[in-house]
Amino acid sequence: MKMHSYIVELEWTGNAGRGTRTLSSYGREHRISSRGKPPIDGSSDPSFRGDPKRWNPEELLVASLAACHKLWYLGLCAQAGVIVESYTDRPEGVMIEEASGAGQFESVTLRPHVIISQGSSADLARALHENAHEMCFIARSVNFPVRAAPTIATV
Repeated sequence: MKMHSYIVELEWTGNAGRGTRTLSSYGREHRISSRGKPPIDGSSDPSFRGDPKRWNPEELLVASLAACHKLWYLGLCAQAGVIVESYTDRPEGVMIEEASGAGQFESVTLRPHVIISQGSSADLARALHENAHEMCFIARSVNFPVRAAPTIATV
């Protein structure tokens, strides 16, 4: 068993000079960084007083699930001889907010659209999405369903 550690820095940049005196006295802006990488400007979802031009944690979670699936999928295709020419995804996460303000994700649906080369097996390409899902570190770590609804086309 190998252990991996991931260190990031999150800095709140939304102090408008008054701190958190009231819910409307501060911004939700923050900056996420990690050594040697460009920073990510974040905020909360606009529904929670956030800046709609910045990434929010919910979008980043959905993007992480989609990226993890894609990386596993491409690797499995390469090992199985399925030649992927194009891969795009438009995942959607559904989050439920309770009356108390707490909430959780109910599900995420990945919608990868994959174009494979002539001669590659569409059936195998479709089946490898299940294998990718079983291997994805992030999907294995969340407590809600992550589904894949792929479409496969051949060039």
